[in-house]
Amino acid sequence: MFIRPAARQSRAAAWIIRGITPPRNPVVNFPALKLLRVAVHVLAGSLTVLTLFPRLDRAARARRVGLWSAKLLAILAVEVEVEGDPDAAHRAGALLVANHVSWMDIYVIFSVARTRFISKAEVRGWPVIGWLAEAAGTLFLTREKKSDAMRLNRMMATHLREGDCLTLFPEGTTSDGGELLPFYPSLFQPAVDAEAQVWPVRIRYLTPDGARCREAAYHGDMSLVESLLRIARLKAVRVEVDFLPPISSKGMRRRELAAAAEAAIREGFAPSSGLLPK
Repeated sequence: MFIRPAARQSRAAAWIIRGITPPRNPVVNFPALKLLRVAVHVLAGSLTVLTLFPRLDRAARARRVGLWSAKLLAILAVEVEVEGDPDAAHRAGALLVANHVSWMDIYVIFSVARTRFISKAEVRGWPVIGWLAEAAGTLFLTREKKSDAMRLNRMMATHLREGDCLTLFPEGTTSDGGELLPFYPSLFQPAVDAEAQVWPVRIRYLTPDGARCREAAYHGDMSLVESLLRIARLKAVRVEVDFLPPISSKGMRRRELAAAAEAAIREGFAPSSGLLPK
């Protein structure tokens, strides 16, 4: 069974459909207690990476990462709603491309899809989070080195040809959630080389009443700690994750592919909602 493309499912429903029992943590409305639970959860994840991951195969690791991500979101009272079929992207060996609003985007996608991320090399050096990212199979890029970009492009193309599902954020940085930044065409070259499908993914953070959740955005000079504090103070957050129809890369140039993916993600935002400009 899989998530029906026409129906929006909650995160819990998505996990049940995939045969995984979702976390059942009660929502805690005290920010300090939320932060304490996040710290304990991160430490527990680190111990799992150090002690258990070396004995697990790749599929088992992906399962653990997905469950860990889902529980992190549950602790922060973040409810994920999915539209489309993320498992189809995994089976197709596609390149997922998503708009980037928050550091939570990674865990939102991990909670519903089996994929590997493309990330800047600095993340590898972050305490705990960097270890977890590397354990999840993240491919890192040193953006200052052109030769490293070429190396990563070759590696990505190889993974896509082998049927892996990869995810990146083609804006290259986060936005405030109220605009969609231009996509970098160079990031689409591996999909062109491997003739892999490109799967646009639209992410929207909302308040319980459906307005744009500005507090969820992680951008500008904001620190990770500041962002986490803002989110912890919220009673609840909704995240809509739409897996849009895939785009074939056959016969397309990377600039055309980037423009098509950007247009697909932009199209789904209603101008009247205030989520994206006209």
